[in-house]
Amino acid sequence: MPPAPTRLTEPTPGWLAAEVDRLLDGARAARASAGGFGWLDADGRLDPTRPRQLWITARMTHCFALGLLRGREADAVLVDHGLAALGGGFADAEHGGWYDAVGDHGPLPGPKGAYGHAFVLLAASSATVARRPGAADLLRTAAAVVLEHFWDDAAGAMVEEWDRAWSSADPYRGANANMHSVEAFLAVAGASRDAGWLDRALRIADRIINGGARAHDWRVPEHFGPDWTELPEYNADAPAHPFRPYGVTPGHGLEWSRLMVTLALARERAGRPVPGWLMESARRLFDRAVGDGWDAARGGFPYTTDWQGRPVVTERFHWVACEAIAAAWALHAATGETGYADLWARFWAFARATYLDGRPGWLHEADAQGRPTSITWTGRPDVYHALQAALISQLPPAPSFAEALASAKEASADAASADETDPRPRWSRSVAAVSPAPCGHPAAPAGGPHR
Repeated sequence: MPPAPTRLTEPTPGWLAAEVDRLLDGARAARASAGGFGWLDADGRLDPTRPRQLWITARMTHCFALGLLRGREADAVLVDHGLAALGGGFADAEHGGWYDAVGDHGPLPGPKGAYGHAFVLLAASSATVARRPGAADLLRTAAAVVLEHFWDDAAGAMVEEWDRAWSSADPYRGANANMHSVEAFLAVAGASRDAGWLDRALRIADRIINGGARAHDWRVPEHFGPDWTELPEYNADAPAHPFRPYGVTPGHGLEWSRLMVTLALARERAGRPVPGWLMESARRLFDRAVGDGWDAARGGFPYTTDWQGRPVVTERFHWVACEAIAAAWALHAATGETGYADLWARFWAFARATYLDGRPGWLHEADAQGRPTSITWTGRPDVYHALQAALISQLPPAPSFAEALASAKEASADAASADETDPRPRWSRSVAAVSPAPCGHPAAPAGGPHR
């Protein structure tokens, strides 16, 4: 069992700042000379045997945009490298949209997915906030593609996949792509100042979380038919699928929890109504995922559980720990409750002991005893989850990581001219300077997370 943390003292701000730099420095190896970013192997080296994936190129572009916004000027060339690939080899000049994968000889056959397109939106949004050339044009193009082909206004959610020519849509509907679309829509709203994206994000959350998860005692249903009928036994014969696993995914419950906090904040700042169920669901999703998933004896979360909360795939993926860290901090920042902060530190203790092994990035997968394994994932594809986990507690609450970094950068400049006798670290003065007034959320029950 990881050692009990001292509240808010581990990991320290200095360690977290160094970890952000270590992650981004290691991620530079993913730069592919043919364009975009490739898959990193277990030692953090570019794996030339794998095609370049749209989701990896877009997520790495987003990550380097965050690095640039944080003051890492050398990351600008990597943001531009990613933008060039998204505007070049990954872009379908004939039909529009983006290919899911590109090999040495061009695009690979396959569908166009909402998952990858959501990350194009995220990358373009973050690069726009970072003021990189061509980013705003890419954002406008990506937004138009998503609205024309993926956004189903009647359903208030995203279609999953299309063929290359947009002539036939897959009947499957999935919560995973919609979850990442919510994150992307939050980023687009901030970068474009178009609050309509917040309304779309709310409609997705209303369907999948306020409707679906609430009906299942806050376990998130992941798989649906074309009319959004739930498919609870989907992939029962492939429970460890990397993107569409059977059953309930506690890591997604945690990720949704953070996004509900962020959506409430974004809507309040934009002058949009903030339904009370957003913060309610943030708490309940977190409580359910931790209650079902957290192993109090050994630490970590299983990849999946069944509908009664019993583990199915027991491997511990690094991204689940990252989302637990991020959700705990988001709830702590929104409520001020120390119970969330204690869990944030405990999750960090487990993550540091399990996934940081002296090599670039984080170990992707471990077994229930914390030993490295590669049943579902091999290598270290990207740093998106780990980077955001390391950043979140260093930043003011904001609708997106890019906006938070931009705000912190502006506040840091203001703080530099303030009273230099202030004993607080510069980073903490910056956070205090830009922290929003408390959101108009329902009062939080005392005593931290529900059990």
